[in-house]
Amino acid sequence: MSRAIRLAPARVGDITAVMRVMEAAFDPAYGEAWSTAQLLTLFALPSARVAVAWDGDTPCGFSAARVAGPESELLLLAVDPARRGQGIGKRLIDDWLAWAKEQGAEDYFLEMRADNDAVHLYARTGFTECGRRPQYYRGGDGVVRDAITMRRT
Repeated sequence: MSRAIRLAPARVGDITAVMRVMEAAFDPAYGEAWSTAQLLTLFALPSARVAVAWDGDTPCGFSAARVAGPESELLLLAVDPARRGQGIGKRLIDDWLAWAKEQGAEDYFLEMRADNDAVHLYARTGFTECGRRPQYYRGGDGVVRDAITMRRT
């Protein structure tokens, strides 16, 4: 039986744990995963935050977001595939929204691949499609996909 999931702001020392979830959660066919170097840039920005979901000492999910004025953008959300369907993604979204609101955000955005099953999670948490970028994602599988922009106010 797993322990209660704990959410906490990530520290630079957590980068290996975050990357472990990133590598498990993002299919390389889509080319969406960030590199360690890309992720580390967020730690230097006071307007950005990475949060990790922990089951004991084991990372099982993370989010990365930033705030710019009255807007906040979810940059990444990942849950270990073995832990999906357990509410971890929703908890990470709720955590992001609470943090962003504390920073003064009033509008919340995210962008995702059009055929990403996470659209159901985002819709359940109050996000609606507000834009589309045709042929935006060019995955390693050779397929070109649209990007959907979603918003919650």
